Amino acid sequence: MVKAFGAFILVSGFFILLLTLISRKHAGPNVLFSKHPPLGAGGSVFHLNIATGYLESIDPAYAKDLNMMWVDHMIYNTLVETDEHLHTIPSLAKTWEVSANGLAYTFHLRNDAFFQDNPLFENGSGRRMTAHDVAYSFNRIIELNTASTGAWIFNGKVAEANPFEVIDDTTFRVNLRTPFRPLPEILSMAYCNIVPHEVVEYWGKDFRSHPCGTGPFTFSYWDEGNTLCLLRNPHYWEHDTSCKPLPYLDAVQVSFNESRASEFQLFLQGKLDFVNNIDGSFKDLLLSKDGTLKKEFRDKFHLDISTYLNTEYIGFLTDTTNPAMKGEPTRDPLVRRAINYAIDRQKIVTYFKNGMEIPASQGFIPAGMPGYDSAAHYGYNYDPAKARELLTQSGYPNGKGLKPIKVLVANNFEDVVNFIGSELQQVGITLNIEIIQPNVLKQQMSLSKAIVFRGDWLADYPDAETYLVFFNSHFPAPPNYTRFSNATFDRWYDESLNMPDTPRWQQYRKMDSLAMSYAPIVPLFYEKLLHFTQNNISGFRSSPMNIIDLKRVKKNDSMEKK
Repeated sequence: MVKAFGAFILVSGFFILLLTLISRKHAGPNVLFSKHPPLGAGGSVFHLNIATGYLESIDPAYAKDLNMMWVDHMIYNTLVETDEHLHTIPSLAKTWEVSANGLAYTFHLRNDAFFQDNPLFENGSGRRMTAHDVAYSFNRIIELNTASTGAWIFNGKVAEANPFEVIDDTTFRVNLRTPFRPLPEILSMAYCNIVPHEVVEYWGKDFRSHPCGTGPFTFSYWDEGNTLCLLRNPHYWEHDTSCKPLPYLDAVQVSFNESRASEFQLFLQGKLDFVNNIDGSFKDLLLSKDGTLKKEFRDKFHLDISTYLNTEYIGFLTDTTNPAMKGEPTRDPLVRRAINYAIDRQKIVTYFKNGMEIPASQGFIPAGMPGYDSAAHYGYNYDPAKARELLTQSGYPNGKGLKPIKVLVANNFEDVVNFIGSELQQVGITLNIEIIQPNVLKQQMSLSKAIVFRGDWLADYPDAETYLVFFNSHFPAPPNYTRFSNATFDRWYDESLNMPDTPRWQQYRKMDSLAMSYAPIVPLFYEKLLHFTQNNISGFRSSPMNIIDLKRVKKNDSMEKK
């Protein structure tokens, strides 16, 4: 199989190179040329699939979805990373400190990290990464001409004058407008990967398909929508505990099969080494109701279940000044609270998620995130009697006089919302479900035209501020899709931004509790990650934001599948 793959790389690479040379509009370095020979019989190749069927870009300035984040994490590095325990750990920055006033973060950089070999560097050899590259990369994100989808991470936070300061080649400083304690966590995001100005400026917008970074794998070729191939970076700076250079793999091959069912069939056939979650049609086949892998599959592949910082919810527009809210029963917090009490979240998890998720009865901050309180009493448990009591208080005894509530739902969540509708019917609330395309739903939510909607909120970085900003009235939609507004909440939010960790987490719980008392959302469940790997794969890691790490993956090709 590896021989065939090597031949495929050689033949495909030749034709792609030929077509590129014919179509290129301007002369210049051929970055498709690789000093790496085609993989031979000894090559270790990791196969994974991107189930959306496409990859928009390999430029970190536009790393807005998980697929791009996965690939960027293989090619580039950030100053800091998030490990599987949610710790912020060194990467290109060895150490860092914050000033007493919270306005300056100083990072001390490695001096042994080099960009990957590229014809645009002197002699084609990768040059050393310095603080100037960090400043260039961050300034590029906020430049209007870049139009980065990640500009929001710095806008309004960094100082207007000299926000990114180079002290010397190995010392870099971020200057802030106001204190923002989660800054190191933000710098672990894919947007903050470090890029070389020579390659970016030469290729311009085409840098999206001609990436160059300091990461463990280097770009080989990309047949968009079909195959992406990355090769081992022989000059990568990171080593394991035995001083052996990383990564262990020789290559990563990415396919783009849109069918989740077909993806898992390929995994069962041994043609993929990893699958992220599975199509719903396979869950009952593979998983028992308690969420464990059925006995007959335990010796065939490995299932790892871990924390995923994602909360699924039903949201309510709470802006009563909006004309669209006139006559809507959900403008009343009592009705919204009644809906919260009327839903049995445990049944959703058991019957629709094979017990894989955690019922969201502790608020919006998900399990696993610092600030989450497993013993919190400010969430909503299943209590239909309490729901009926609240409806009576709101003037709708047993739902009498309560007009049907319309909820907008993307088609991949219809089954759960249908169940929610049956639950609400038991206390006298009628739910009308309108199925729309996901992009249309997001548009309606952003324009505050969705009165009730199904949503999910995935952490951008490992700090609960990324959840609580969802309720800050100073922000538009997104992130504040519900248009929740509370002066006390906003004040507590501002105060939290310069608090050290433990007091900040305590403040986060207060904020979550306050928001939940007004019930702008119905938290449904906190998700878990399901990662399936072949039984000859070891060393696979991921963060609770589902950023996969292949640096330490080993593939034992001699191990036979049972």
